[in-house]
Amino acid sequence: MTNITNNLLSVQKRIAQAAQSCDRNPGEIRLVAVSKKHPATDVTEAWDAGQKDFGENFLQEALPKQAELAHLPLTWHFIGRIQSNKTRPIAEQFQWVHTVDRFKIAQRLNEQRPDSLPPLNVCIQVNVGDPGNKAGAPCDQVAELARQISSLPRLRLRGLMCLPPESEDMAVQRGYFHILSDLSREIGRLGINMDTLSMGMSGDLEAAVAEGATMVRIGTAVFGQRIAT
Repeated sequence: MTNITNNLLSVQKRIAQAAQSCDRNPGEIRLVAVSKKHPATDVTEAWDAGQKDFGENFLQEALPKQAELAHLPLTWHFIGRIQSNKTRPIAEQFQWVHTVDRFKIAQRLNEQRPDSLPPLNVCIQVNVGDPGNKAGAPCDQVAELARQISSLPRLRLRGLMCLPPESEDMAVQRGYFHILSDLSREIGRLGINMDTLSMGMSGDLEAAVAEGATMVRIGTAVFGQRIAT
């Protein structure tokens, strides 16, 4: 087995153990392998090992990689910061977008999603406690943003996403993720149906699973250290 195959097995085992420790079904948790700064050959290795979902942060890197791998039925997730002048290729080339934090961006994605494709799955990125980070909608604005996005016919609002400040303390990690899961429940009580909590990475997936994550975005633990550029 290749290193990537072994790494995938290890991550899947971590997810299963984390789920079992809080009486969850591991099958409820979807692994998105973050392939940024890794070549198409690594993605192919992961695909050969059974991995189907891949996350990319940078369009200029993702688009050539997607073209090279167009023969494989992969599911592509955009998980990077969205610039308003880059929404068209995102709307055209990805199945999921995790980082919508402004209605303007949602509107552009909706307008630019081709009619030949199903509605684009989107998550609202929420700022759960990092005042120095400009990415992510403030918690008190998320419900209204969810209501607005729900009205757009070419988008399908699936849930919420967060990138909390780094911490090695599991209690601190869980505190940030709890904010997101609590917010999701609050929005659900408003009659807006969502089924996704995109949270947790290589260093904090256990805390994320304990707080209800349905997608974890794992890069280093699957592919190893990123190639320097």
